[in-house]
Amino acid sequence: STSKKLPADADAKNVKTAGEGTWQFYYELFKRNSIDNLGMVVKQFIHYDTKYDNAFWDGRQMIYGDGDGKIFDSFTTDIDIIGHELTHGVTQFEANLNYEMQSGALNESFSDIFGIMIKQRLLNQDVHQSNWLIGENVLRGKKYALRSLKAPGTAYVNHPQLGTDPQPATMDKYMNLPNTDDGDYGGVHYNSGITNYAFYVAAFNMGGYAWEKAGRIWYAALTDTQNLMPDAQFADLKKLTIQKATDMFGAGSLELKAVQDGWKAAKV
Repeated sequence: STSKKLPADADAKNVKTAGEGTWQFYYELFKRNSIDNLGMVVKQFIHYDTKYDNAFWDGRQMIYGDGDGKIFDSFTTDIDIIGHELTHGVTQFEANLNYEMQSGALNESFSDIFGIMIKQRLLNQDVHQSNWLIGENVLRGKKYALRSLKAPGTAYVNHPQLGTDPQPATMDKYMNLPNTDDGDYGGVHYNSGITNYAFYVAAFNMGGYAWEKAGRIWYAALTDTQNLMPDAQFADLKKLTIQKATDMFGAGSLELKAVQDGWKAAKV
């Protein structure tokens, strides 16, 4: 929609701005026509349930809770959260990564990586200006965010209810959790820190705007359905992003070295 009149409801404003920003990100950079690449209408539902502490893509549309007002504010308050959830839709229509263990952590990681870039692009932030935090407004308190791509494990420290961010940044600290709801399906929200960190290092070493080079490499990998299988492991994405960087920028390129250094930093 191109109407200049924004809705009065703050949450409606938030989802309109970030929803359009997400749509434009994928269209202007990758010629992707909406979430499914077939022009699907992006439906977003706000004020879901009562004091609901989450936002999610349900396979067809976006659902946002208002938060409990104690630990969480409205889940519409961060562009990166909205970009994250909508990217789950993109992943669903592309690699369709199984939501468990390493493939599930990759699913979460792609959402964080594109979520942060969607925010960076809307705010015109380069790799140095971005704080690389996901959910810094959703999780109440100035010192707290949900996740950090730059330094997984530091998004919140000594939080009165949540304790300290348990995300690992490197493969040697990979969390082997049970593949159950309580075990976060093998730690999909935790172990995503490892591949998030690989991307952060790669993008940071390339410099400039993350979406111009690193983002192109990761998008090419996500949409290569011949080579990124639903049960892909971290090592598979490493191999594929190295291949994409070589194809796009050449064997001796700074970009390829940055990708290799990212995976090395994450110890994958």
